[in-house]
Amino acid sequence: MAEKPDVLVVANRTAGSPELLEALKARAAQGPAKFHLLVPSTPHGVTWAADMHAGGEEAEAHVHAAVERLRAEGLDVDEGKVGDPDPVAAVEDAVNFKEFDEIIVSTLPKHLSKWLKLDLPHRVERATGKPVTHVTASETKVEV
Repeated sequence: MAEKPDVLVVANRTAGSPELLEALKARAAQGPAKFHLLVPSTPHGVTWAADMHAGGEEAEAHVHAAVERLRAEGLDVDEGKVGDPDPVAAVEDAVNFKEFDEIIVSTLPKHLSKWLKLDLPHRVERATGKPVTHVTASETKVEV
């Protein structure tokens, strides 16, 4: 039997969102998949300007909460990791360590998303050469 395709899921403030959960369930319904959650430690708000590395603790909380929730929903989630604050660098680091078959990028809606202002889905596709699916999702709050 062939191995399950490895799907890199890139999310931060949307990691635990119902929209991302539904997108991952839809992907799993297309055929077996092993999901790997990557949460760049991107801070938000005023913190972003003051300290680019201030988002680590919050990213860790997003990783743990999201992995537990996705597994509880029956999805095959191999791991969750916190990555570089720069989301493109975080993805490049991840693909340098592991071969992924496809990538799902989850962002906040256009008017709220710094990642969309950076054109993250297209930049990830160009940087990796992998098919990228973009999911627009709502923010989920986590206890830090």
